[in-house]
Amino acid sequence: MSTSLNHEIRDMLMDCGLFVALTPAEFAAAAGYFSISSIEKGDAIFNEGDAGTFMCIIHSGTVSVRKLNGEGMAVETAILRSGRAFGEMAVLDGERRSATCVAASSCYLLNLGKDSLDKMLNEAPKAAAKIIRAIAVAMSKRLRMMDGQVVAQQD
Repeated sequence: MSTSLNHEIRDMLMDCGLFVALTPAEFAAAAGYFSISSIEKGDAIFNEGDAGTFMCIIHSGTVSVRKLNGEGMAVETAILRSGRAFGEMAVLDGERRSATCVAASSCYLLNLGKDSLDKMLNEAPKAAAKIIRAIAVAMSKRLRMMDGQVVAQQD
């Protein structure tokens, strides 16, 4: 990977706000395991049921999360904005995608493949551990929010 691309990815990782626990050296190390993709509005990033081989962090743009309902119709469950990670559940647990994600606008994404995460765990374990912890904390916050919404709907 070119040095300038590595620096661009490092800066994008620092901008996203998800990995505040990383040191500058860990950001630089982690950057080598991520890639960047540009997605056009309306394009599917992945589909519900696909194998989960990568996760994304939105650098710019918005992503629509859709789930199939009982009638097989896609229902939008969320709009994700800059700084938000998605697709991480499948990367961590190896299960199939739980939803479809479509670019709601043109998007610039940071991608981390499952293979790259495994490689980072071996080669840069401190940075990888901090990244996995940050992802777990973000997922935990979302789950707690969902729990609160479920309780509010029952009142």
